[in-house]
Amino acid sequence: MNIDFKNTEAAFISKTDKDLKKTRFLYRIMARPRITKTAKFFTQLAMNIHFPINWIVKPTIYKLFVGGEAINECNPTVEIISNYKVNAILDYSVEGKSSIDDINKALNETLNSIKNAGTNANIPFAVFKPTAFTTSNVLTKASAGETMTEEEIKEAQNFKNRVHTLCKSAYENNIPILIDAEDSWYQKFIDDTVEEMMVLYNKEKAIVFNTWQMYRHDRLEHLKKSYEKALEGNYFLGAKFVRGAYMEKERERAKKMGYESPICKDKSETDQSYNNALRFSFEHRDRVSIFNGTHNEESSLLLAELMNKEGIAANDKRFWFSQLFGMSDNISFNLAKEGYNVAKYLPYGPVKHVLPYLFRRAEENTSVKGQTSRELSLISNEIKRRKAK
Repeated sequence: MNIDFKNTEAAFISKTDKDLKKTRFLYRIMARPRITKTAKFFTQLAMNIHFPINWIVKPTIYKLFVGGEAINECNPTVEIISNYKVNAILDYSVEGKSSIDDINKALNETLNSIKNAGTNANIPFAVFKPTAFTTSNVLTKASAGETMTEEEIKEAQNFKNRVHTLCKSAYENNIPILIDAEDSWYQKFIDDTVEEMMVLYNKEKAIVFNTWQMYRHDRLEHLKKSYEKALEGNYFLGAKFVRGAYMEKERERAKKMGYESPICKDKSETDQSYNNALRFSFEHRDRVSIFNGTHNEESSLLLAELMNKEGIAANDKRFWFSQLFGMSDNISFNLAKEGYNVAKYLPYGPVKHVLPYLFRRAEENTSVKGQTSRELSLISNEIKRRKAK
């Protein structure tokens, strides 16, 4: 194995000296929790009083993590990273909207992104967040099996119909579609819906991918049962793996409502759960396609080593590696350099609507142990390397 995640020349080959210095500046800010919290407070305040903020947000943290406000604005970024064999997945990242107008806008935009991916070889997947297509109340009640009103039952069916519309379009455009995971109390209804879509559209290969958040201690068992259902139903299983993004919220809700937390007790257990899911899926690769969505070097290397050991070509389309745009370029670009299938999640959408996503990225880089320090160290090393040339 020749993969070197410390190779900063390959990691930042797509960035100019100016880009690198700006990125280092932004990560230094995110390394200070107090500054990040203060910036979030004043940004939200400005939004509430309709004070214009695009001029300060768009050239800074927005540019670091987001491709643009619309699909066409993402094209230059898609083209730049494709020069280094890194693909892109355009993710319409408008959140927290539940009116029928907003749902229809999200549906139409996601359909546009699917069709766009179908015409661009550098965009190998489409993606959507289920919470963009119905209310949290309906997802919660349907997942818990609670009694629902006639209107809520109708809306639950509307959600299924919208997901079906997206998966059907993905199938017709021959573009695999990733369906993101949500809070645990929403997930059962989403899992059931995605499973129905796999039965319909995964007969020849994995088109529909569900997402398993492996910081949940029940997900490995759920994955195994999903595999058994795929065998029985004679369809392929599309499996996207992430560690998870809502740990504190999950634990707080469980404590408040008096049920067992669904989250693994510590990072070590989460890492073991994640890597075991990769191993299980790899062992059953005749039926399972893997989307390895992680910023963890060990888990990235694990899948590459499993493939190498079995003599599987790096570019085998059953196996993908992915990181978020603006993060972990040392993983993405070094894997791509060795011929592995790599795709960056590239969010897009209007500045004011993408702010929740941006705040999560900033807070994640502030709170995840070692994330910001790793990014800063790699960026600084590359700046020094270029100066020494």
